[in-house]
Amino acid sequence: MTSHPIAKEKYVSFGSQRKDGSVKELPVWIADLGDGTVGFTTAGSSYKVKRTRNNPSVTLQPCDSRGNVTSGSEKISGTATVVSGSDFERVRKLVKSKYGVQFTMISLVGSVAKLFGRGSGTNAAIVITPE
Repeated sequence: MTSHPIAKEKYVSFGSQRKDGSVKELPVWIADLGDGTVGFTTAGSSYKVKRTRNNPSVTLQPCDSRGNVTSGSEKISGTATVVSGSDFERVRKLVKSKYGVQFTMISLVGSVAKLFGRGSGTNAAIVITPE
């Protein structure tokens, strides 16, 4: 199966719906999962996970690290699933492979923050099937 073009982007704006119907967009790293899906890792306690569990309809759009959408880019709709365990490890490995040292540094900062009670650590992944 071919990869989706969105997987080539460094950052994408991930849009998920709040309970009131408004959309919250946040920049995330994205990796090609090799089966027509893309994914990213996050904390299982994050609002991205909570919103995705409430409504699996999401959007993706190329952006910069601050979430500023790339001019002229297209918003892509998709269906998201929250995964953990071995599925999380698969996504984590692919994200780490794509982002290398950046991933290692962010993981280290997250681990230190967790030691001080500032976060739950990265233990979930969101897998998106683009439409």
